[in-house]
Amino acid sequence: MNKMVNPNSGEESQPVRTLPDITQSTNASVQSTLDWVGMAGIALPVGLKDRDQGVVKCDASVQTYVNITDPATKGIHMSRLYLLLQERCAESPLTPRLLSDLMHSQCESQDGISDAVRLHLSFDYLLNRPALKSEYAGWKAYPVEIDAELREGLVTIDLKLSVPYSSTCPCSASLSRQLLEEALQQDFADETTLSKAQISEWLLSDRGSIATPHSQRSWAYLKLRLESESVDDGFPLVQLVNVVENALQTPVQTAVKREDEQAFAQLNGSNLMFCEDAARRIRGSLMQEELIRDFWLKVSHEESLHAHNAVAITTRGVAGGFTPQLNG
Repeated sequence: MNKMVNPNSGEESQPVRTLPDITQSTNASVQSTLDWVGMAGIALPVGLKDRDQGVVKCDASVQTYVNITDPATKGIHMSRLYLLLQERCAESPLTPRLLSDLMHSQCESQDGISDAVRLHLSFDYLLNRPALKSEYAGWKAYPVEIDAELREGLVTIDLKLSVPYSSTCPCSASLSRQLLEEALQQDFADETTLSKAQISEWLLSDRGSIATPHSQRSWAYLKLRLESESVDDGFPLVQLVNVVENALQTPVQTAVKREDEQAFAQLNGSNLMFCEDAARRIRGSLMQEELIRDFWLKVSHEESLHAHNAVAITTRGVAGGFTPQLNG
């Protein structure tokens, strides 16, 4: 090590040390290529650009990886992945374009030991949703994942979105109506005619709810591959949430007064659905969206009758696209 002279004082300063870099100076003792090496659980605030809402602040958990193509390479330059991720997301809003540019830079930062990059971000996307009837509103969280990959110079970005909704079973609604009719016949067995007033009074009594259909919190899980033309416009998260909720008509609520609860009950009664019905409704709407190149959809009704869930899965059916696997 060489001693350095401080030009201001003429005194000798501490020698400049070169820190060892074992990843470059030492070969791997057991040699092989590796598919992915990197970091998971990185906390990162991002300003995500939504096509409708503009830039929205989100607290993301990030995973970042590269591969190792040289069997002898001991390790990757891990800090470079982290610093590039932090710098780029601090400088610009998160868009498909930014993710593409970031992955190319991360690949270049590895000095030729990698030719593929993987980025995964997960966060809750908060939307302020109005009540059905009253003037109130409240925040609802939609879990989102963004899965991006650079391989052989090509970038793919998949968007995962989870949307909660309510589902009421058509079968239980039919069985409840039968019990209600039987109770009406039993209570008025001696009557030959009934007035509207009698029927209204009976329906408003406890006997009018002798049986109710079962409903449950349900989820639509979507995996979407977007058309490349949308890279500069941000992510269509609000648009996609609206597509799903408009197709189903029974979104779960936030702020609720009595008039909102009654309107919610009416929506459920007007939109009875099995999981098959829900999947077909959403699929039909997604097929009309020009921004979506391919999709995988899973709906899960978290049953209140059974100890298990009712599930339906469908895809767009693109040649070479997403397959109907159980988990997207």
